[in-house]
Amino acid sequence: MELAALCGAELIGDPQLRIDGPASLEAAGPNEVSFFGHARYAKELASTRAGALVVPRALDVKDCAATLLRCSDPNAAFTHVLNAFGRLPARPAPGVHPTAVIGRDVQLGVEVSIGAYCVVGEGARIGAGAVLHPHVVVGPRATVGERSELRSFVTLYDGVTLGARCLLHAGAVIGADGFGFDPRIGRAGLEGWDKVPHGGSVEIGDDVEVGANACVDRGRFEATRLGRGAKLDNLVHVGHNVQIGEHVLLIAQVGIAGSTKVGAGAVLAGRVGVNTHIEIGPGARVAPGSNVWHSIEGGRDYGGYWALPRGEWMRNQAHMNRISELAERVRALEKTLAKNLEKRLGNEQGGGA
Repeated sequence: MELAALCGAELIGDPQLRIDGPASLEAAGPNEVSFFGHARYAKELASTRAGALVVPRALDVKDCAATLLRCSDPNAAFTHVLNAFGRLPARPAPGVHPTAVIGRDVQLGVEVSIGAYCVVGEGARIGAGAVLHPHVVVGPRATVGERSELRSFVTLYDGVTLGARCLLHAGAVIGADGFGFDPRIGRAGLEGWDKVPHGGSVEIGDDVEVGANACVDRGRFEATRLGRGAKLDNLVHVGHNVQIGEHVLLIAQVGIAGSTKVGAGAVLAGRVGVNTHIEIGPGARVAPGSNVWHSIEGGRDYGGYWALPRGEWMRNQAHMNRISELAERVRALEKTLAKNLEKRLGNEQGGGA
């Protein structure tokens, strides 16, 4: 009954059922609550021992003995469940740890939390309610927006701007130099590489999430930008001067070369590589492992080593899957042609005799 009230859910079943915590459909026991959000998990539902399930109102749950918590937004409801049982990381209490190093002219908003061994550079601004976990480095003149959270070992280089309600996971590096080197040519040829200075910065909009060990490089002259609501997975690399639109998804190990633009709402799946100085249109969706070498239109699906529209890519893939069969057919045709040619030559020679 208490969980139903917490979730704003309609309760169907035993209101007195004791729940000890949340668990997956496969692992849940009679005194645990789980989540069933889609009919594709019907196999797991049939074997679950969960005592209670959070389910969408419109989803038909057949032959299930569990108590149901029906709600309009089951994802949000189950988040409340996880919070209620202390399964989500708690935000640290406000305050500045005595081992933190705070530079001159730093502006700290109300109720900020700055953990052990953090370093905040001169002239930086930390917005109200922001959280810096232990060992975070915020460079000089950098800005952290209200209610943003930086997990341990995040580094913001000098001058970086981070919007409100952002979440940066452990090890993310924002504002490192872009990768730029000019060849140094001498009489004997290449003698080395001269570093190209990067005097730009990084600007990150509100409600952006950056995954663990992701890197966003600073621009050479202007700013590299991540638009409002963009989400970057772990190990994503965004090169210098790249412009990422609002609500873009960049999934694990995506790499985007410098000065490329990614339109709003685009989705680049795992290990997608993107060439420099091109544009990916709004709403484009690129399949895992693809490489985008040229600009592509928005609102379409793409895939392949040289990313093509989805239909063309699938046709090419189908042909690739038939290469062995096609090779056999070509060999058979070659044999037939050779026999026919031999027979024709034999007839011509016979007629000549």
